[in-house]
Amino acid sequence: MNLPLYPPGDDPGPDFVALVRRAGLAPPVPAAPVDQQLQITHGTTVVAIRFADGVVMAGDRRATSGNFISHRAIEKVFPADRHSGVAIAGAAGPAMEMVKLFQLQLEHYEKVEGAEISLEGKANQLGGMVRDHLPAAMQGLAVVPLFAGFDLRRGAGRLFQYDVTGGRYEESNFSATGSGSLHASTVVKLGFREGLARGEAIDLALRALWEAADEDSATGGPDAIRGIYPVIATITAEGFTRVDDSEISERFQAIIGALAAREAEGAGRIPETSSDLGGGPR
Repeated sequence: MNLPLYPPGDDPGPDFVALVRRAGLAPPVPAAPVDQQLQITHGTTVVAIRFADGVVMAGDRRATSGNFISHRAIEKVFPADRHSGVAIAGAAGPAMEMVKLFQLQLEHYEKVEGAEISLEGKANQLGGMVRDHLPAAMQGLAVVPLFAGFDLRRGAGRLFQYDVTGGRYEESNFSATGSGSLHASTVVKLGFREGLARGEAIDLALRALWEAADEDSATGGPDAIRGIYPVIATITAEGFTRVDDSEISERFQAIIGALAAREAEGAGRIPETSSDLGGGPR
């Protein structure tokens, strides 16, 4: 193959893209985003809540491809290292690859330096990975993670949210992302208070996912028949610990019982005023 020759006034110079176009090798521009041409699996709702001893991270188990349920038991909450975790929402394939690479980079740093990178350093590293993924995100393969961990230097849990451009934003008390994040974050906002105990924070995360699943078709609720429950993990000074499914099942039963009692009370109450009937003052 002979190299193309150009006269001095017509030389594209070091611009490789211009050279490819001049040689007639420019690839065709896709007619539509990738996610409109292929059935891409997407993960949905994940939340993170700060509590007295650290952070709780939670994610539902449903993955969707358009209107179809692709997977009922996908996991969206992973340990990043001993004292941090990452939860994924968005295109499932790229998100899982990003998590694996993130875990590898943190482990490599620790082996080389002999110490863990700071929590903010971990958050910055993940932000750079999200930013590098922007070209794929522009084609519909967006990945929007949550990152949380226990800061050994401050002795407290911290959590970080991202946008598709790699922007990193530290949240003070809680955060959520994914298709059901609006409903989940509303529940957490109403139920959060300073100094939550471990059990209270787990119950609040489960309630948030329950309400998100009730309003958002892409978010999966608990599946007692198949034994599928959200992934819940706590991150404290002792490290990343996944909550056992048996405990989650018991807590969900208590939540369901409380909701059933509330519905029964509302159904049995006799309206006494015009406002109870939905009317305004007359």
